Amino acid sequence: MSIRFDNQVAIVTGAGLGLGRSHAIGLAERGAKVVVNDLGDEDGNSETANAVAAEIRSAGGEAIANGANVANFEEVQAMVKQAMDTWGRVDILVNNAGILRDKSFAKMPPDNFQAVIDVHLNGSFNCTKAVWEIMRQQEYGRIVMTTSSSGLYGNFGQTNYGAAKMAVVGMMNTLVQEGAKYGIKINSLAPTAGTQMTEGLIDAAAFDVMTTESVTAGLLALCGEDSPNRLILCAGAGAYASAHIYETDGIYLPPAEQTPENVLANLDSINAREGEQELTAGFKQTHKFVAKAMAALGIKI
Repeated sequence: MSIRFDNQVAIVTGAGLGLGRSHAIGLAERGAKVVVNDLGDEDGNSETANAVAAEIRSAGGEAIANGANVANFEEVQAMVKQAMDTWGRVDILVNNAGILRDKSFAKMPPDNFQAVIDVHLNGSFNCTKAVWEIMRQQEYGRIVMTTSSSGLYGNFGQTNYGAAKMAVVGMMNTLVQEGAKYGIKINSLAPTAGTQMTEGLIDAAAFDVMTTESVTAGLLALCGEDSPNRLILCAGAGAYASAHIYETDGIYLPPAEQTPENVLANLDSINAREGEQELTAGFKQTHKFVAKAMAALGIKI
């Protein structure tokens, strides 16, 4: 099975450098027409986006550059209009744009928190919202959120980044349900790579094996016609894994025993991994809890 994107249009945000550049080139090499987005100047011109688009075109591909700020919905709408005016459709959206404002929580000013939320979370919303109706009308779309191990597991000094990166997983989980009947699939990529954002933070030998191309291989798998849906794919240094959110089976306490003391006393049973499930919708938790209660009370439902 060969993954190709012939006659498909892809938008890649933050594509001027690092992972975004690698993603844009990887999509173009397999036939996609690519909008290379990277933050530009006041007039919307981006030297890095222009350079990547020119590189794609020189290799025989089709690409246009765009300098929209993903945190600005009007600019994002104009970017999507540019894609539609040029090629008439949008099949793939890669929400890759990001910034860092690392500080310990005690030292983090509110504007540092807001700036990261604006780009990672609100930027992903803006871009997804701008292409959503197009993909619904087409009855086809592939959207990739960029999450992070910092969001999934936490990382010192990255309260802002971690919060935003976990939030896009929540966005994915709901959009999967809303997009299913329209042929729209949404996945998340949790990458680690040697880029400008990680240079100086990673040992030189490790940096060399953490290629952007190895991560892009995972990204392209999430963009294909036969891609999975609702997957958190972790990728780095040529290694690939998936992350999952599970809920334990849990316990039921009768009304007279529903006290905070009994909750703490039963933590071992509450945390027991046997019978845990990966729930695919919020209401399934409610159904599980109500079923436990009804069974314990002898009420048929």
